[in-house]
Amino acid sequence: MPESFKTLGVSDELIQGLQELGIESPTPIQQEAIPFLVKQGSDLIAQAQTGTGKTAAFGLPLLMKIDPSLDEVQALIISPTRELAKQIGKHLFRYTKYCKEKIFIEVAAGGEKMDVQIQRLNRPTHIVVATPGRLMDLLDADALSLSAVKMLVLDEADEMMTMGFKEEINQVFHLTRKRKATWLFSATFQKHIQALISKNLAPDAHRIKVEWSNVVNENIDHRYVVIDRSEKDEYIADYLKAQQERQGLIFCRTRLGSVRLGEELTQKGIAVGVLQGELSQKDRDKVMRAFNKKRVQFLIATDVAARGIDIEGLSFVLQHQPPEDFQYYTHRSGRTARAGRTGTSITLIEPEEKIKITRLEKELGIRFRQLK
Repeated sequence: MPESFKTLGVSDELIQGLQELGIESPTPIQQEAIPFLVKQGSDLIAQAQTGTGKTAAFGLPLLMKIDPSLDEVQALIISPTRELAKQIGKHLFRYTKYCKEKIFIEVAAGGEKMDVQIQRLNRPTHIVVATPGRLMDLLDADALSLSAVKMLVLDEADEMMTMGFKEEINQVFHLTRKRKATWLFSATFQKHIQALISKNLAPDAHRIKVEWSNVVNENIDHRYVVIDRSEKDEYIADYLKAQQERQGLIFCRTRLGSVRLGEELTQKGIAVGVLQGELSQKDRDKVMRAFNKKRVQFLIATDVAARGIDIEGLSFVLQHQPPEDFQYYTHRSGRTARAGRTGTSITLIEPEEKIKITRLEKELGIRFRQLK
């Protein structure tokens, strides 16, 4: 019998919130993490990629462990980017729609005036979702206390370490010494993550690893096109023009490639926004607003620039070239077919690259169809 959120131990109130979002069946990471976190809830080390349903995997048990009668910050979630922090906060808020006792969640991230966030934190707050930099700013301003934090969640821990937040993370561990549990989610476990775990988590921490074959969403239709490099721009332009109202995301490997493609498509009269690593936060927000308000229909992004963005309702992902590492394919294709919807992932490959499709099929347990 297939697992349901009910059999995993999720409360009826939260299940009702999930159903309104169209979330009916748990993903592999949710099936493995939720029962442990609901029943035991002690230290957890989970290896899982973006797009596997991590937010609900830790968010649902976290919400069930909050005592709404206590006016104190009981849980802290750290995420590497502002977009991801806001995404987590939004999802947690939606899950609690039918909870009889209100659970208050605040997001503390850059891009918003600190005074506004301090005012919000003066209200009853049970869960804080924060980026490392803004969290340190708030702590330095004595605007937030972590003394009552019982549960600490590190989401995309590898990304935070790569971004240079080692000192901030160590300080968070020090300031939450009285916590009862740490839940760490990471896509990879390099040396710096292993050192973090050895120093701060219990030796017998529960471990979960979602196998690659279980990572890719079954609702995604995987396709590829064999095409010469010189013909790719024209193919992409024709494909986008045929999409009517459908929104999509186009991936390029490099910043320069994304900028060049954006300029090429704009000249052809196609409304695109470009997300690349050198954009300021202000310009990045401007691009995302234009896309969310459908002033531009398509986004072009590099793998790094796309980390942390969560866009509901994307009909397709188009990859200008296959990723260097098959791990990135799950990040890319997982941007479509969210919340039970279906979607299409199309990869453009040059004739000599066909072996890469075979490798992706083998590594991820998926099947591609060739488009003529």
